[in-house]
Formats: sequence, structure tokens, C-alpha cells
Amino acid sequence: MTKPAPVVHVVQDTTRSHDPEVAVPVQAEVQPKHATGQQSDDISEAAEAADADDVVELDLAEEDSESQPEPAPGKRRIRWKRVLAYGVLPGLALILGVAAGYLKFQDGSARDSQLARIQSVQAATESITAMLSYKPDSVERDLGAAGDRLTGTFRDSYASLIHDVVIPGAKQKQILAKATVPAAASVSANEKHAVVLVFVNQTITIGNDPPSDTASSVRVTLDKMGGRWLISQFEPI
Repeated sequence: MTKPAPVVHVVQDTTRSHDPEVAVPVQAEVQPKHATGQQSDDISEAAEAADADDVVELDLAEEDSESQPEPAPGKRRIRWKRVLAYGVLPGLALILGVAAGYLKFQDGSARDSQLARIQSVQAATESITAMLSYKPDSVERDLGAAGDRLTGTFRDSYASLIHDVVIPGAKQKQILAKATVPAAASVSANEKHAVVLVFVNQTITIGNDPPSDTASSVRVTLDKMGGRWLISQFEPI
């Protein structure tokens, strides 16, 4: 059996005209344009509404900011700067200056006192040794030189004692005296006044007799005069 031949149906396109001058509008092309225009209108209205909301919110924010007083941090900052500049800093500088001056004064006073102690102890040691040491043939010269280490009323008393008692007795009895200072210590001292405790050993030989030793301690007061430490008091203890 043979298969029947296929039948082809020709359908006429009614949407197009055989007349080239007649144009049939296509709804498919018109509808997209109409939808696009509606969407653009909706978008424009939404944007305008959003802009209006933003404007309202911005206006409210501005009104709130205007209704509240603005802080003035600058005033407080300037006030503290003035306090620091005119009050605290000058006061602190003054305190530091006074403290530095006081410390310098204290340091200088401590150095002066230490120097006075050393010098006064040395002067007391040398002066006591000179006052209590002499030879029969040079007693006037020896004790006269020792008198130059003294001052005030004590110098006068010492001069009277050596001229009236010590010098005549040393010449007559051939007395030889030798003093040594094994130890001396400062009791107090400043630039002009000092007190020294002196321990004295003295050996005395009379004529041909054997020597005799004595030990004593003396509280010596010294005053600084003309750059020299001079004994003003002599107190046996």
C-alpha cells in the first residue's frame, strides 16, 4: 500500500495587507510603550514622595537643632586655659623656685657647716697644743705665740696667767711641758661659731725629776674672726 501524500494548508496572513500603502497597527508594539510610560510615571511619583519625606524629615531635624541651645565648649576651654596661664603655672613656678632656692640654701648651709666643723676642730687641736706646750728657755716666746690664737676676755685671762704664774715658774724650776691631742670632736659648728670637745694628754718634766703624765678633756669654744678660728672659751671638764 502506498501512503497518501501530505496535504499542505496555506493560511493567509490577514494581519498584513497586500496594499503597501495600508499599514495595520500592531497592538503588541503599542502595549509595551503604554506599560513603560505607566511605570515611569509611577517611579516619578514615588521619587517625589520620597523627596518630600526627606525634606520633611530634614526640616524637622533642623527645627529640633534650632530649638536646642548649642553647647559652648570653647568658653570652658578658654577659662581653664586662663586659669592655667595666670594662676596655676605662675604659682607652680614660684613654688618650684622657692623649693629650689631652699634646697640650694640647705645644701650650701650643710657644706658650710661641714667645713666649719673641720676647720674648728683643726684650730682647736693646734691651739690647745700650743697653749700647753713650752720650754724653760723659750717659754715667753712659746706662750706669747699661743696667745695670738685666742680672743675676747679669755685672751686677757690667759695673758695674765702666763705672765704672772707660768713664765716665772717655768724659768725658775726649769719646767718642760708638752701637750698632745689624741682626739677631738665637733659639738656644733656654723660659719662664725663652733664648739669642740678636746681630749688632752700633757707630759710635764720639772728639772731632773721624771716626767709625769696627765689626761684631761676640755670644752673649747671658738669664734671665726678675720678668717681665723680663735678660742674664746676654755672649760676643763
